[in-house]
Amino acid sequence: MRYFDQAWALMAEVRKEYPFLLTSKSMSILLCKVAKFGSYEETLSAFKRMEKEIFRKKFGVDEFNVLLRAFCTEREMKEARSVFEKLHSRFNPDVKTMNILLLGFKEAGDMVKRGFEPNSVTYGVRIDGFCKKRNFGEALRLFEEMGRGKVEATLQIVTTLIHGAGVVRNKMKARQLFDEIHERGLRHDCGAYNALMSTLMRCGDVSGAMVLMKEMEEKGVEPDSVTFHSVFIGMMKSKEFGFDGVCELYQKMKGRSLVPKTPTVVMLMKLFCQNGEVNLGLDLWKYMLEKGYCPHGHALELLTTALCARRRADDAFECSRQTVERGRCVSEPVLRMLETSLSSKGELEKLEELKSKMQKLHSFLPPPGTQLI
Repeated sequence: MRYFDQAWALMAEVRKEYPFLLTSKSMSILLCKVAKFGSYEETLSAFKRMEKEIFRKKFGVDEFNVLLRAFCTEREMKEARSVFEKLHSRFNPDVKTMNILLLGFKEAGDMVKRGFEPNSVTYGVRIDGFCKKRNFGEALRLFEEMGRGKVEATLQIVTTLIHGAGVVRNKMKARQLFDEIHERGLRHDCGAYNALMSTLMRCGDVSGAMVLMKEMEEKGVEPDSVTFHSVFIGMMKSKEFGFDGVCELYQKMKGRSLVPKTPTVVMLMKLFCQNGEVNLGLDLWKYMLEKGYCPHGHALELLTTALCARRRADDAFECSRQTVERGRCVSEPVLRMLETSLSSKGELEKLEELKSKMQKLHSFLPPPGTQLI
């Protein structure tokens, strides 16, 4: 909520009462938010304040790495490089420092020049960079270089390559890499299955992906929300399974008590409402609330539109009320739809109730220009 003055007060209280709780993680949480919402100078000032007032010790390379990671996490790469050039002589960078910078830049030039030997993390970052740029051939070249240099391949790197093969729609190479996982003494996990499944979907092999999902379940590898998202997308694009197939998979996901990510919720809500299955949309809404999640505002707009079109203003109002009571304001389009639907029933007092709750919610939001440091 950007109450940075209270965050600093809390850090001071922790230092006084529970100093053992002051860790690089707590430092990272605050620095990342300052880097996101503040300026370069404010982030450096926060770093110095932590050293002098909170931790009260001379910072070393570990703390320096937390500072760099804060900038890199927020994609402030220009600032990250500036901090590195400004402070590296004081903190004596290590391999972790260079790998953090690599995560942002996806380059190895500075690392090699400074005499640091690449490790599996370094290779993984660079391979990921090439895969995302659709330069799969260069990613494979680096993978082969790892083998020649006796750098052990990790499951994460192989999974990244399977994803890379999917980006360039090389289904055969993706399958080969997947099959080699066991040969390398590694075990297939959900991430590896998801990578191959995504590749099969990209290549239009929905049936193959469904077989793969069944295989992972038979081998005791539990599918996650990413698994279901990939299969939902494939089924929606395929004429083979259709709407009924998606509904069956949706019930299967609920049966496993899996909570879908926001893109999946919005995608399913749109599909249900556009196919006239507003009750399924309402079922999805209730399921998310039962699991402790408040669906995204776009999902509410889709559901409200469908409900109001079917003269179910009471249900639309209830969903909007639940949203506000969970700390989110509803959008203007939702308010306008509710106003039209509720006025036709002579129930505009419900809309006033909702607006009153929203006004109260606004009083808890941080004021403009909140001080960061």
